Amino acid sequence: MKKLIALIVLALTFNFATQAQSGMAKDANVVTVKLEQTKGEFTQKNVTLKEGTYVFNVTNNQAGTDVGFVLVPEGKDASNPENHIKEAYVTQVVKEGTTESSNVVTLSKGTYKYFCPLNKTPQYTLVVK
Repeated sequence: MKKLIALIVLALTFNFATQAQSGMAKDANVVTVKLEQTKGEFTQKNVTLKEGTYVFNVTNNQAGTDVGFVLVPEGKDASNPENHIKEAYVTQVVKEGTTESSNVVTLSKGTYKYFCPLNKTPQYTLVVK
């Protein structure tokens, strides 16, 4: 009986370790894109990325208001939230002097528009090659 319990514990430990390593491997492929907003604009006017998986970090550098981040495929109506890539939203509004992150977003080749409706920025271009 003790051998059986020991084997079950060993199998569970191995399974947990394998899952943890596969999770780390996924995280290793996620690239962080750092964006900064000041009053009425992003400081990064155009962004070019490779096809892949990303997290967007958005910093509020004295924008004078809380800020956010919206990403929309080009050609879609950016004013319609149904067209927004929801995973790209920051997980909470970005207060002055802080940085917040989006969820993980996988982007395929194409052109996208990004902007902040809270800070009333123009729409900027993000290209994925």
